[in-house]
Amino acid sequence: MSGHSKWHSIRHKKAATDAARGKIFTRHARLITIAVRDGGGDVEMNPALKTAIENAKSENMPNNNIERAIKKGTGDDKDAAQLMELSFEGYAPAGVAVFIKTVTDNRNRTVASIRSIFNKNGGNLGENGSVAWMFQQKGFLQITKPQESKKEEIELLLIDGGAEDIEENKDLLEITCEIAKLSSLKNILEKAEQEVLQAKIIFIPENTIKIEDENTAKKVLRVINALEEDDDVVSVAANFDISEEILLKI
Repeated sequence: MSGHSKWHSIRHKKAATDAARGKIFTRHARLITIAVRDGGGDVEMNPALKTAIENAKSENMPNNNIERAIKKGTGDDKDAAQLMELSFEGYAPAGVAVFIKTVTDNRNRTVASIRSIFNKNGGNLGENGSVAWMFQQKGFLQITKPQESKKEEIELLLIDGGAEDIEENKDLLEITCEIAKLSSLKNILEKAEQEVLQAKIIFIPENTIKIEDENTAKKVLRVINALEEDDDVVSVAANFDISEEILLKI
């Protein structure tokens, strides 16, 4: 697993106890609204909406918030601002490629914010297409690692269902697959009574840059942190590989 994947696992655990619940809920709400706008408000007919709602619930987003986000997407909320999806590409220190997905109601604000984050933290914003080709879109699922007596059975079910990779990360199992297999693998896990902690589409780098110097690692993560803290950012992918030892230290 790349260092960035490990970083996301650490960040996800932190988010579970973070005070910034409002920011997390806002991001989920925007993803739900976009999913409704693109595929309709029927959960059973819109897999993207179903996944967005389940991810929101996994972080304890209240049902009222979810319902409001759905209404924004269907147009029932006439006062809702128009949302749009924007992607950004750039480089962090040490030549680390960064691919950012945002959902925003103000293009100019978001462009200015992303550019400022890169400039202030030793990176630079690139042109469209400058780094996107370095990443593959994949489905990603995360579950608590099953008991040893059941672990092999679960892994075989996942492999038979189309899982491409299964990684152990301490007390977690992390599964990657083709996007088309994401929903069916989630169903397999649920039928096997395995709670799915995350089920989403991620961007995986085809090649990684190994960062072995602690000071450089700090500079790289400063950019990633700042991007992930921005209100309009919903996902950040990068091709750094930093050891877990250094990640936990800094």
